[in-house]
Order: sequence, then C-alpha cells, then structure tokens
Amino acid sequence: MSSAEAFNRSGFSRFLNSPAGRVFRLIAGTGFLVVGYLFRDHPLGVISMLWSVLPLSAGALDICYVRAVLGGPLSGAKIREAQRQ
Repeated sequence: MSSAEAFNRSGFSRFLNSPAGRVFRLIAGTGFLVVGYLFRDHPLGVISMLWSVLPLSAGALDICYVRAVLGGPLSGAKIREAQRQ
C-alpha cells in the first residue's frame, strides 16, 4: 500500500475531503489571512498571509495538497471516489 493510499484511508483524509473539511479549510485560511493582516508589519504576519493561500485555495477549489504530495490525485472528487471503493 502506498503512502497516498494509506492517507486516503485515514479519518483525517475523509474529514478534509468532506464538505465540513472544505468549510474548515476556508475558515482556517480566512483566519490566517486576518491574523496576518492584523500583524502585517511583522514578518510572521506576512508569512501568515502567504500561508493562508494554501487552505483558502484548497477549500475553494476542492483540492488536497497533502494527497498530491504523497503521490495521489489533487482533485477532491477523485479522492472521494477512491474512498468509496
């Protein structure tokens, strides 16, 4: 079993690729963006704003960067299809 398949079978992957997981990623990304904006004069604030791009884009575009790094598909729809099998 590859690491991508093992991740896909985990509860964390199932949560991330569910509708609730997408909402969570959007909220987390918004949180990073807001905190970064509030502390924009500090280097960590800028890093927080840059980091917010990852969860915001993952939630909005229904993609999973973790699975892609592990060698699986990027698309959330393809991941959910693999989870059903």
